[in-house]
Amino acid sequence: MGLMLDTNVFIFSERSGSPIDFSEWEEYGDVYISSVTVSELLVGVHCANSEARKARRSAFVEFILGKVPVLVFDAEVARVHAGLFTTLTKQGEMIGAHDLIIAATALFHDCAVLTDNTNEFERVAGLETISYIQSSKKTLQP
Repeated sequence: MGLMLDTNVFIFSERSGSPIDFSEWEEYGDVYISSVTVSELLVGVHCANSEARKARRSAFVEFILGKVPVLVFDAEVARVHAGLFTTLTKQGEMIGAHDLIIAATALFHDCAVLTDNTNEFERVAGLETISYIQSSKKTLQP
């Protein structure tokens, strides 16, 4: 098992200046991010409203990429994604496109998802979702 971190966990860390203490979730094993999270973090770099903020965000993202392994969206994950898409559409419970890719990646790699967006991820059958916002520990030691 592993722990897939949703983008909003990193956004909280960057905005608050607080590193993430993963000890609370040690039982999940290794920590990962999806390739979609990499893209979302890089969008934040490109959208920065000043050169100073862009430089800070870029350094933050590069730090994450140097510490946290990235799980890619490949053909095998795409198969899981297609099944989830079909199931959630039929149930009228579709989630955001990026969250669906993150969920498919997490399911394929047997990871729980740590997120502040539990409303969407909890719609995915078989996916363990952990609410980051309810966590009392917010201190990046992957």
